[in-house]
Amino acid sequence: MPGVPAPVSGDRDTVVAAAQPGAVRIAVDLLGGDRAPAVVVDGALRALDADADLTLLLVGPPEVADEVVAALSPADRLRVTVRPVRGLVTMADDPTLAVRAETTIGAAVHAATTGAADAIVSAGSTGATVTAAVLGFGRWSGVRRPALAAILPAMSGPVVLLDVGGSLEARAGTLARHAVLGAAYAAVVNGTSAPRVGLLSVGVEGGKGDRPRRAADPALAAEPLPAGARYVGLVEGNDVTAGNRADVVVTDGFTGNILLKGIEGAYDLAGGPPRRGGAPRAAALLGVAGTVVVCHGAAGAADLASGIALAARLCRQGASAAVRTLSADPQRDVRPSDTEVSA
Repeated sequence: MPGVPAPVSGDRDTVVAAAQPGAVRIAVDLLGGDRAPAVVVDGALRALDADADLTLLLVGPPEVADEVVAALSPADRLRVTVRPVRGLVTMADDPTLAVRAETTIGAAVHAATTGAADAIVSAGSTGATVTAAVLGFGRWSGVRRPALAAILPAMSGPVVLLDVGGSLEARAGTLARHAVLGAAYAAVVNGTSAPRVGLLSVGVEGGKGDRPRRAADPALAAEPLPAGARYVGLVEGNDVTAGNRADVVVTDGFTGNILLKGIEGAYDLAGGPPRRGGAPRAAALLGVAGTVVVCHGAAGAADLASGIALAARLCRQGASAAVRTLSADPQRDVRPSDTEVSA
């Protein structure tokens, strides 16, 4: 089997954005996740049932893919194709193994870079997925560290939290760049007008936090933000779930991942997330020239279905191209052509 190709040009975003509204093709990693493949099979079936315009490329062992196909009607079976792959990158493996096309995540990225899929979804190793995406798709110009952005159903409206695990780096420059990505993502995907951007810290007073946070605070205050966004200063963890101070909360991937999992645990204790929003167990990878959704390793079938639905939504909105354009030119306004794929 050929290896994963060299990074493709930024035109990949144009390919996704140009796809017809409705019809999308999502490559799904059948072996990704703590309870794979059973929950992935169930999640794929739920996603197909919920979206009549969705087609799936199932990447994994053929006998596992057959479970999905066998549960579908003859007509719906035409909406599923299979790429037989048996290799798996586990959570304990070196993430660079993901570049191999004989692994499920490597083959999924290869499918997207060669036009066989519009997006990929995996609940497998985050490090492996990010590595495969960076090497397969290539990074956007000006993005050193891609970020995973999760949308949380806060009490006052959706909040974009990033980074939630794409990079553990906490340098001021990285946090400032992620603020730009998060503001653009909130404007494009959530339709937030003039997003408020906050930096997560241990208090809202100036000078609070560790050295990276103290350095990032003035850097964000001086950073040009897209879509009319404005930096509101430091915010605390409770502001993430309240949503009344910021529409975008920026932090490093280490802290963001811990916070996200803590919020998930709180939702579970409370009987589930707020009705107006789904559980934040799927995050979009921002900064690579393709559409990539990473689900929590502990995701269940409903979470996988939600992740597939998010990937389909991002494709239909042309979100990758729109976020890239806004983040490259922060002074550019959001127009309908930035956030929708015209018929």
